[in-house]
Amino acid sequence: MTSITKNFNAKSWITVDPNSDFPIQNIPFGIGQTEPNKPFVSTIIGDQVINVSALNAKGYLKGIDFDANVLDQPFLNDFISLGKSITNPIREAIASVFESSNSSLKDHAEDQQAILTPVDQVQLLLPVKVGDYTDFYSSKQHAYNVGCMFRDPENAIMPNWVHLPVGYHGRASSIIVSGTPIHRPCGQQIPADSTQPVYGPCRLLDFELEMGYIIGKSTQLGDRLSTEEAEDHVFGFTLFNDWSARDIQKWEYVPLGPFLGKSFASTISPWIVTIEALENFRLEGPVQEPEVLPYLQYKGAKRFDVRLEVAIQPDGQDPFNVTRSNYKYMYWNYAQQIAHHTVNGCNINVGDMYASGTISGDTPDSYGSMLELSWKGTKPIHLPDGSERKFIADGDTVILQGFGIHEGVRIGFGEVSNKVLPAK
Repeated sequence: MTSITKNFNAKSWITVDPNSDFPIQNIPFGIGQTEPNKPFVSTIIGDQVINVSALNAKGYLKGIDFDANVLDQPFLNDFISLGKSITNPIREAIASVFESSNSSLKDHAEDQQAILTPVDQVQLLLPVKVGDYTDFYSSKQHAYNVGCMFRDPENAIMPNWVHLPVGYHGRASSIIVSGTPIHRPCGQQIPADSTQPVYGPCRLLDFELEMGYIIGKSTQLGDRLSTEEAEDHVFGFTLFNDWSARDIQKWEYVPLGPFLGKSFASTISPWIVTIEALENFRLEGPVQEPEVLPYLQYKGAKRFDVRLEVAIQPDGQDPFNVTRSNYKYMYWNYAQQIAHHTVNGCNINVGDMYASGTISGDTPDSYGSMLELSWKGTKPIHLPDGSERKFIADGDTVILQGFGIHEGVRIGFGEVSNKVLPAK
């Protein structure tokens, strides 16, 4: 089968706006639901959600041998478990059906009614059942910025940081899909002029601009993956907002690291963009000095040129962009993260999620959190309505977007959007 998703001249008979994240070359996967129907595996072209289960039931995915029951599940896990030898041909077959010269479904209005639904009429659900979630700390500029704020420039980067991808095990149950409102968290904080903690709503609520990726192939306890083998274990990528309560985090993180300051919510986009869709956005990595240990060394381009943006939308106002960053600003790449995660024999499972850690560029307008953008609250951001933000206020909606452009074709992730409600 000729690859349509790799042909950047290919067009769909579905109308696709040039600024859409979802041309025929993308074909991401998610879970959709239309009342009163059950959830279904879905993809999207332009603004049309494609019911992959219905597409298969109508006979448009002939020639691929797989258990069709995986297309009627509330999460993508069983679909992903089919393996890339099945999911990649399904992705290509979907693209073939919707390619401009293919009239099989294009001329069949009745089948279209069962298969296609405008995106604004579909509820997009959490795409995967996340069993385990690991958050890394892999942007050197972010680590340097935070180190400068809380230590000093001379000791900003901790000694171990340049030798291994630092990470921690996060809370999987509070990973939510875009569009879900969150309540401001409560917890202990230490006032600046006190030695005793107080309890109350978080005052320093923050976003963290990150990318996440989903494990597509499991390992056994005791197995280790090399940086070369890691590639085959990544199904796809998603936008990721790792919400943070900075004041709660500051008080609790010594000696064991983040807990309540992070576990109240992390948000992902509803669409998982396959690693194959990002092939044309690969970039070489930075020179890593000192030289890393052999198990962390790698070959090839393991970073991606994905443009990232964050906007804040106060209640009743237009969104205001506060940062523009890029996934390429990573010191430790996904292959190194997986190799390090498994080097002790830790097993990984289909549906596990990894997050990059906050992604910050080397200029103040490319920092990936309000902590950095406002430099710990000392440099407020001024919004068009005359208000200012040091951190996120109740009523604010935080919107993340990410996309790459190759030969005029935009491949993106949709958006991650959450409105902040007052503490319960």
